[in-house]
Amino acid sequence: MPDGAEGTGAVTLHDVAREAGVSVATASRALNGSARNVRTENASRVRAAAAKLNYRPHLSAQAIARGQTRTAALVVGDVADPYFSAIAAGVTEAAEAAGLIVTMAVAGRSPERELEIIRTLRGQRPRLIAVAGSRIDGAATRAALSGELEAYRSAGGRVVMISQRDLPFDTVTIDNAGGAYQLARALAAAGYRRFALFRAPVTVRTSRDRCAGFLAGLRELGLAVEDRFVVETEFTRAGGYEAARRLAERGLDGLEVVFAVTDVMAIGAMSAFRDAGLVPGRDIGVAGFDDIDSAVDVTPALTTVAVPLREVGLTAMRVALSDDPGPVSVQTSTTVLLRESTPVRPRTR
Repeated sequence: MPDGAEGTGAVTLHDVAREAGVSVATASRALNGSARNVRTENASRVRAAAAKLNYRPHLSAQAIARGQTRTAALVVGDVADPYFSAIAAGVTEAAEAAGLIVTMAVAGRSPERELEIIRTLRGQRPRLIAVAGSRIDGAATRAALSGELEAYRSAGGRVVMISQRDLPFDTVTIDNAGGAYQLARALAAAGYRRFALFRAPVTVRTSRDRCAGFLAGLRELGLAVEDRFVVETEFTRAGGYEAARRLAERGLDGLEVVFAVTDVMAIGAMSAFRDAGLVPGRDIGVAGFDDIDSAVDVTPALTTVAVPLREVGLTAMRVALSDDPGPVSVQTSTTVLLRESTPVRPRTR
């Protein structure tokens, strides 16, 4: 390891080695995390000498010697989406417990940007890379992304995906289809019969899985969503607002409830309905998915499918920091929460 002392200027690794009575190579291994290759008594002498001389190893040089830094990299799709913020909270909690510092990068839901970020992160040598965000079907970057992550893993890093099982790495998945299936059945049990569906483009796997589960739940009960009430929009609050605005403009025509595939879309939809003179929970039911914190802060409180997002982040870190060679896949279960945005409808004869 090259010499260097942060904040001291005068004390070098050579000084520590001389004080401890060992070679520079031995001192380097004892201080850069490779003490398993150094006799216990020598490692103790080196650490004592470093403390006595107030030596602080040069972090950049140490990272080169180790092949990685004491950081965990998290790549998210959208920093403004509370879904990713909640996952990041879990990742950060687990990282701090492991003595790691989290660095976060935002891909903006762009596969191209995601690939660019991963290429940059490889050069920064984090201990692990966690990638949170829906996989996009047909993305031209899929093979290149897999290659970059495999090269990083081959160099000693760990990779964990928080998304669908799509790439050959450790993955923490969410039961998107199962949660939406149960939501459909719960809404039907509450008396709803005429549904609208706000979804992202079909290439977005998270949206597609949630739509498929919801429609399957209705189908088993002899119910369906008319094609004119399936609205494709952006995977954002603004997207939900725009879908609801368009729907309100052309008229609800007996529509009873909207399922938006994320809470942020559902909350945007509630705002648009209010702007159109409709009262969510009275004139039109609204349901979402994720159970972000603001789902209970809006009025009326939002019916949703709860995902333990903080636990998803914690689980991803436990997987990435484990000794399991992998790849492993862990699925996170979901829970339907019926709230005031979808009150029970009176039964009709």
